[in-house]
Amino acid sequence: MAEQQNGCTPSDCASCAQGATCGKKPVDLHEPANPYSHVNKVIAVVSGKGGVGKSMVTASLARMMREQGFSVGIMDADITGPSIPKMYGIHESAKGSDAGMFPCEAKDGTRIMSVNLLLEHEEDPVIWRGPVIAGVVKQFWTDVMWGELDYLFIDMPPGTGDVPLTVFQSLPVDGVVIVTSPQDLVRMIVKKAYNMAEAMHIPVLGIVENYSYLKCPDCGKKISVFGESHIDEIAEELGVPVLGKMPIDPALAEAVESEKFYESDNQYLSGAVNKL
Repeated sequence: MAEQQNGCTPSDCASCAQGATCGKKPVDLHEPANPYSHVNKVIAVVSGKGGVGKSMVTASLARMMREQGFSVGIMDADITGPSIPKMYGIHESAKGSDAGMFPCEAKDGTRIMSVNLLLEHEEDPVIWRGPVIAGVVKQFWTDVMWGELDYLFIDMPPGTGDVPLTVFQSLPVDGVVIVTSPQDLVRMIVKKAYNMAEAMHIPVLGIVENYSYLKCPDCGKKISVFGESHIDEIAEELGVPVLGKMPIDPALAEAVESEKFYESDNQYLSGAVNKL
C-alpha cells in the first residue's frame, strides 16, 4: 500500500489543492518532462472566469517573446475549448514516435500542442470527464517533445477546477499571469485566481486587463464599453503589477479571424517583456 501523509495516499494528494504541503514532509507531485524537452520557464495564463480573452493574451505574450528572439511554445490546456491552433492557422494533426509527440510549428516558429491537433476532425467535441482531461494535460508535459524552449506558455481553462489544479501541481510553473476585464465583479474574480496561485505557492507575475476600452475610429475618444477600469487599485491592493491594458482592437481580431496571429503585433503588452 502507498505510504500515507496525514492519513492520505499520494493519489488523494493529487486531487487536493493542499496536497503538496499538508503532510509532515512535502510531497513532490511534479511529473517528469519528456526527455526531449528542455524548458527554461513555464508561465500559466489564467482567469477567474471565461470570456475575458485569455487565449488572445496567451498568444500575444508568446508573440511578444518570440519577437524578442526567444524560443517559445504554447500548451493549449483549455481541452474542451481549444482555440490556439486555429489562431495560428494550424489544421494538421500532430505526429508522434516511440519517444513521444511532436508539437506543431507555426510560421513564426512557435511550437503548439492542443487537443485539436489530435482529433480526427477539429470540430469534434471533447466530451470527457475531469480526470481524463487532467490526464491529457499531464501528457502534454510528459509525452510531448518540446525541444529547447525559453518559454512555454500554458493557455488555461477558466476557473479554479481540475485542470488548473493539475497544472499547478504537476508542472514546474514559474509564475502566472491573470487576465481580467473591467466589470463590476472583477475584484472578486481576480482575487479567486490570485488566491489559488497563492495557495499553490506560485508567484503572480502580473495582471492583464482585456477589453479596457474601444477607441473611436473617427474622433479617437476612448469609450469604456464594459465600464470604468479598477484594475490599478486592485493590483495595488494585491501587490502585483499591471502588465498591460488591451483595448478592443479590430486589427487583433482580424489576425485571429484570418488565422494569421503569427503576424500580429500587440504593443499593448510591451510592458510585460521585463516581467516574464
